[in-house]
Amino acid sequence: MPNKAGILFKRLSLKSRLVLAATVWLTAMIIAAGVTVPSQVYSYMVDDAKAQLNIYLDEITGNLEVDEAGELTLSTQLSDPRFSHPYSGLYWSASTDQSQIRSRSLWDRQITFKDKNTEAFGARDELLIYVDSTLYFPDYDGPIHITIGIDEQPIEDTLHKLMGQLWIILALLYVGVMAIIVIQVFWSLSPLTKMHKELNQLRSGDKTQLEDDYPSEIAPVVSDLNALVFHYQELLDRARHHAGNLSHALKTPLSVLKNEVATLDDDTKQHLQPPLDQIQNQIDYHLGRARMAGSKNILSVRANPSQRIDAISMAFDKVYADRGITLINEVDSELEVSIDPTDLDEMVGNLLENGYLWAQSIIRVHAQTLDQENVNIIIEDDGPGIPEEKLTQVVKRGVRLDETTPGTGLGLNIVSEMVHSYRGEIALSRSSMGGLKTVLTMKLSH
Repeated sequence: MPNKAGILFKRLSLKSRLVLAATVWLTAMIIAAGVTVPSQVYSYMVDDAKAQLNIYLDEITGNLEVDEAGELTLSTQLSDPRFSHPYSGLYWSASTDQSQIRSRSLWDRQITFKDKNTEAFGARDELLIYVDSTLYFPDYDGPIHITIGIDEQPIEDTLHKLMGQLWIILALLYVGVMAIIVIQVFWSLSPLTKMHKELNQLRSGDKTQLEDDYPSEIAPVVSDLNALVFHYQELLDRARHHAGNLSHALKTPLSVLKNEVATLDDDTKQHLQPPLDQIQNQIDYHLGRARMAGSKNILSVRANPSQRIDAISMAFDKVYADRGITLINEVDSELEVSIDPTDLDEMVGNLLENGYLWAQSIIRVHAQTLDQENVNIIIEDDGPGIPEEKLTQVVKRGVRLDETTPGTGLGLNIVSEMVHSYRGEIALSRSSMGGLKTVLTMKLSH
């Protein structure tokens, strides 16, 4: 089975696709900015703190003294008063193998290291940003280790406040950009919305063509569509006129020939009558196909099946009164299909006439909505029906299963081709009532 999510995605409108793509892209950019900007700011602030610590390191190195015994002294007080304030968060210490001195800010504590000397902690066990260095003085043979650290928490607090403000700014930016994108998408696609509205007006018969004030990208499509609609309507109009002219032109000569043949002897009549019937069948068939071409305004056609069925059944009730057939019409009176009323009469009339000819007592007509676009008109009877192996044959041109009944064998074939011309289908099967079940699939009118 096809993936439902994939089908729904393919059916997304252009507006939805553009807005969805913009939403995904903008969301990714905002999240990336929200993650990378704080990280970059934190790195910058740490680097800035280490740069300041290196300045202090140079100051300590310049004022540090060591004697031959390895005793360390600082010749002057450092410039930053925080080194003298206990637990201030800014610390230093210097040590040799024999001696160690440290800032007053450490008080009675020391700078400690954990996790393989990757993390340093101060007097209050606060995590430090630190720099360290190993020096060698000419008056002392051993190494001198100097470590300077500063509390990391103020940077974390500053970063936390910055992130809060940053996310507010990014949220406002997100909403503002999305609003602009949505406005841009709807404005850019408004000509397509206008075209859809005009096509609906064409379908309803309120317009005969689309307007010509479209953007340059759509204007050629609109122009070609107007030309196609005009050409199609002209061809249909011309075809119907030709069909009517042909019908009138052939009716009188054919009637004369039939009357003349009727006066001839039986032997001659037997030879001439079949060709005349064949000519009549051919005329009926091709005139039916000409009528099947559709409405003059194909986009605006609509018909009410329930009303047409009632009208046709009233006529057939009189014609076939001696058969006592009851037609039950269960089709919704509000239902409308996109078919010309004349063509719907042709299709339904052929099917109902078959029902009146073959049903025992009841013909049932009902509808079944398939989806938002299609509906089934179902005609069933309680007659003898058609054998399963012959269901596909009866819609072929000229096929008659019973030669004793009047007809040309063209009815179901004309119905099949007519419903196909309206993008529909016909299906024959056995009815639950025992007779024939005919299903006409048609497009709903909107």
